[in-house]
Parts: sequence; structure tokens; C-alpha cells
Amino acid sequence: MPVPHRLSVPVNAEDHIQGPPDASVTLLEYGDYECPHCGHAYPIIKAVQRHFGDDLRFVYRHFPLVQIHPLAEPAAETAEFAGAHGRFWQMHNLLFENQDQLSPTLLTTLTGALGLDPEELGDALEQGLFLPRVRRDI
Repeated sequence: MPVPHRLSVPVNAEDHIQGPPDASVTLLEYGDYECPHCGHAYPIIKAVQRHFGDDLRFVYRHFPLVQIHPLAEPAAETAEFAGAHGRFWQMHNLLFENQDQLSPTLLTTLTGALGLDPEELGDALEQGLFLPRVRRDI
């Protein structure tokens, strides 16, 4: 019988989680909002979530590859900014659904689309307010 794999950092209350804590399967993604492979995986993960329903717990952790994806870290910070306002998953979805247009202007536009203050986001990005949270996942 195979031995289950253990994460070096177990899923915890600081993670972004969808699904029940007692789900029989946990799927954890280390993702980058600018990565085309992560973008291709996004609809697949959504389909897997729909298929398994409450039998699946999905966890998202940031892993921006800043050397090759210069907008990945600001996008992750934008998701965390939205999360601080209770809208992480909405921003997460918008970032992947608009990945082909990713730009500083898009981050501002999506922030406004969620009813959040784009100027507040700009200040947070400039100050690196959510950068420690993003880097904690790495």
C-alpha cells in the first residue's frame, strides 16, 4: 500500500482553501498567475472541483517565478490585497481568466471590478504590504 505524501508545511489556516477540511482528497497548487502552464491548469482544476465536489479540498499557494514572469509577484500581491477584503478567490479567478492580458493596468481594472479601491492597491504594491504573505508560500 502506498505511503501518503506529507507536505513539509502542512495545510493550515493561513492557506487559501476551497472545500471542506474533511475532504477525502486535498489538491494543493503552487501557482504563478503569469505562468502559461498554470493558466492551462486553471480550467482543469475547476473541472476537477466540479466533478469531485465535497470530496475535494483545493489549496492555492503562491509560487511566482519572478525571474521569468515579472508580473507574477504583483499579481499575487493583488490577489492577497483582494483577500484582505474577503475577495481572494474572485481575484484569483479573474487573474487566471484574464492571464493573456496581464499588466499593471489590468491589476487596477480587476481591483475596481471587484469594488475595491485601485489607489489603495497601488499604495499596497508600492509599499510591498502583501509581499511577505506571498513569499511565505514559497
